[in-house]
Amino acid sequence: MTKSVKWSLTAAIVVFIAALAFYPDIKRKFQGSKDEVPMSPPKGGGRNQVLNVNAEVVKFQTLTDKIMSTGSVIPDEEVNLSFESSGKITSIYFKEGSHVSKGALLAKINDQPLQAQLKKLEAQIPLAKDRVFRQRTLLERDAVSQEAFEQVQTEYDKLMADIDLVKANIAQTELRAPFDGIIGLRSVSEGAFTSPSTVIAKLTKISPLKIDFSIPERYATQIVAGTPISFRMDGALEDLHAKVYAVESKVNMETRTLNVRATYPNVRETILPGRFVSVEINMNEIKDALAIPSEAIIPEMGKNMVYLYKSGEAKPTEIITGLRTESRVQVLEGLQPGDTLLVTGVMQLRTGMKVSIDALN
Repeated sequence: MTKSVKWSLTAAIVVFIAALAFYPDIKRKFQGSKDEVPMSPPKGGGRNQVLNVNAEVVKFQTLTDKIMSTGSVIPDEEVNLSFESSGKITSIYFKEGSHVSKGALLAKINDQPLQAQLKKLEAQIPLAKDRVFRQRTLLERDAVSQEAFEQVQTEYDKLMADIDLVKANIAQTELRAPFDGIIGLRSVSEGAFTSPSTVIAKLTKISPLKIDFSIPERYATQIVAGTPISFRMDGALEDLHAKVYAVESKVNMETRTLNVRATYPNVRETILPGRFVSVEINMNEIKDALAIPSEAIIPEMGKNMVYLYKSGEAKPTEIITGLRTESRVQVLEGLQPGDTLLVTGVMQLRTGMKVSIDALN
């Protein structure tokens, strides 16, 4: 290898080492020149951004405070029918699904032993009466003692008490309707042995009906007997009306609600117990109220703020609120009829931000 070749090789190695040493600085300088290229401003930034929103013209309207709840339809009266004593069923007098009147005989169990016992006791009545009569006559003549008369009288009273007891036992062999109603499907047949624990059928009174529902505790003092309600069921074409007749004596501590019961006449008996209902109660009604959507209000440092549309910009305004319903809030101070209220995108709005109205109600 010649001397000139050695020098060339050495120079190349030195240049390569120097390039490696200065490579990071060169890279940063090159990237810096690229960053200097102007970029378009990020989307959504800047005071001059135009936000598309919906708005509403503030105007007077009727504002109604309503309680919305759900409940169930329950019968006015309902009972599982069963005998008071045990025995074999000898007769069933009712037709399933029919109306029965209070006191109607529905079924009977074997009472022949009791009937025989009753006849035996009743046969002793004439003799017992005659003894009492004779002893009273003799007592009036001082022919017998008072003790002898009282003994005969006691035997007569005991006989009559035994007869009443047998009659009571016979009554327990009869199943009678305790109230007017519709009798359901029977679960026994004639000839079956029954006991007090055997359910013969269910008797239900469905005219009137009761509506059970609950309300938030804040309305506890406002709902009283006589308060009108309306309710709706699936498939019903119109709302039905009932009246509150009883309110629970305390608030449920688990749900913080108050149980309420209303009554509905159900004269035609077209509604059956057990159905689910939606209940609505109108509380307060203000005919000329400035009401705005609740989503337009921004709570801020203990104040209620809204944004108005003025000259293409969003302007914040403090308001004083009144009655609140499920979707709207009454405004007592801060707004005037005709103001254009921004109702969507309110959390993105800032003072003076440019806005464009997409929809105006």
